[in-house]
Amino acid sequence: MSGRPDSDTGPEAADSEAAAVQDESHGPLDESDKPLDEPDDLLDEPDDPLEDARRARWTAAGTGAALTLAGLAAALLRLARSAPALVPAAYAGGAAVCAAAAVLGSRGRTRRALWLLIAGAMVMALGDQFD
Repeated sequence: MSGRPDSDTGPEAADSEAAAVQDESHGPLDESDKPLDEPDDLLDEPDDPLEDARRARWTAAGTGAALTLAGLAAALLRLARSAPALVPAAYAGGAAVCAAAAVLGSRGRTRRALWLLIAGAMVMALGDQFD
């Protein structure tokens, strides 16, 4: 290709020629030159929907249990101090909602469990505002 403006090659041919020249200049491809847009390169785990569902159930149940314990501990701590009665009640109520989320998450209702975890944490945060 001469690069003159009156050459007969169209833009498609010029692009393919430029790509061929670029490929020749780099030499043969090896494993390290492989593009990274393949899923196997980005994730080392197989795409198993059952494993994903199991992981989501364990995550929802574990997070619900942790938030339940945190809410109950905060309710007991606030109850021991001179706080308004609404504060420990809010923590206990949020803990109960998170416990329900843990049960739903362990049964596979992970989307509903996520929303309940959000609602329970918001109730506990709202109760903390009254302190």
